[in-house]
Amino acid sequence: MAGCNTMTDSQSKQTDTEQRLQRMIQVAFEPSFLAIENESHQHAGPARDSHFKLTVVSKVFENQRALARHRAVYEKVAALMPVPIHALALHTYTEAEWAARTSSAPTSPRCRGGA
Repeated sequence: MAGCNTMTDSQSKQTDTEQRLQRMIQVAFEPSFLAIENESHQHAGPARDSHFKLTVVSKVFENQRALARHRAVYEKVAALMPVPIHALALHTYTEAEWAARTSSAPTSPRCRGGA
C-alpha cells in the first residue's frame, strides 16, 4: 500500500498476530501511515505477542472524536481480543493531526504489571 509504513523490521519477522492486525487495519482504514509495535517484551510475566502499540493515520478519522476512533478500531480487531492480544495502545490521527505532531506517536509508559 502506497504511503503505508509499519514499524516492524520486515514482513518476514512479523508474528502471525502482527500480520493479522496489519491486514485488518489496512482493509478497514486505508491508512496513510500505520505503525505496529510489539511491546510484549516490556511486560512482566509470560506476555508474548500480546501487547501492542498501534498508530494509525487515516482520512476515515476526519470529524471523529478520539473515543469514536478507538471504538472503530476495537470493532475491527475484535477477533484478536482478548486472545491473542491482551493489551492494545491506540494512537489514532487524521493526516493534519499527524503532521502537527511532527509524525510521531507518544512513547509508551513502562510496564508496572506483576510477574
